[in-house]
Amino acid sequence: MPFVSLCYKINIQKKKEESYMKNYSIGIADGARTEFHQTLGLTGAEVSFNSLPAGVSVPFVHSHKENEEIYIITEGKGTLTIDGEVVKIKKGNVIKISPNGKRQFAAADDEGISYVCVQVKENSLTSYTENDAIIY
Repeated sequence: MPFVSLCYKINIQKKKEESYMKNYSIGIADGARTEFHQTLGLTGAEVSFNSLPAGVSVPFVHSHKENEEIYIITEGKGTLTIDGEVVKIKKGNVIKISPNGKRQFAAADDEGISYVCVQVKENSLTSYTENDAIIY
């Protein structure tokens, strides 16, 4: 999984500089689901890295009360069932689902799937990079 390796390499390279890590945090994905909100001290989003082996699906359907989710498929292929509609997904796809959308992930029978899930409160973004960035 390239995402896991990348995080691990960054962690090793920066380990000697931990006393200087004032403006950023590093998390390492190390399981079928790794949540980063506590590890990274996130205050405006919930981020997780998820992996399903071939032929396995998330064992439940879920939705949210207020949060939309953005899924970034980093490896493999599978299906995402959204409100009863089955959508084929693969590496490189990015999907946004509104809070009330009922969703369930499944890996393909012949290949696993890995994805990043970013969860944020719907309609909470008040400024974009072009208006919020400070260029030095």
